[in-house]
Amino acid sequence: MSDLTERLDRILPQTQCGQCGYAGCRPYAEAMAAGDADIDRCPPGGDAGARALARVLDVDAKPYDRSRGEHKPAQVALIVEADCIGCTKCIQACPVDAIIGAAKHMHTVIEPLCTGCELCIPACPVDCIVLVAP
Repeated sequence: MSDLTERLDRILPQTQCGQCGYAGCRPYAEAMAAGDADIDRCPPGGDAGARALARVLDVDAKPYDRSRGEHKPAQVALIVEADCIGCTKCIQACPVDAIIGAAKHMHTVIEPLCTGCELCIPACPVDCIVLVAP
């Protein structure tokens, strides 16, 4: 892994949300370092993140591409316990292993690990996951 990739990856928000079109922040950083991706693909990083990436790559700054998603304040997932059916689909969808539980039992989110990527929400068949401020 190159020093440039490391520097770019440290700037990225580590949400692992995939909104950039890559499987996570590290693959996006690798693509930028290789010259295969632009600096404007990260909604969680927002305009400030795009500017920071531009500085590291010594390219012109530009706002992030709003067609990829909305820049939002920090958030974490919360499972509404009374509604959880224990299907484990949220566990499978979480890219950072922040959700724990067992089949047919209520699940919970380990808040310090949750990046707020929102990938667990569409996976939940009973809509028992909400996003809240940390």
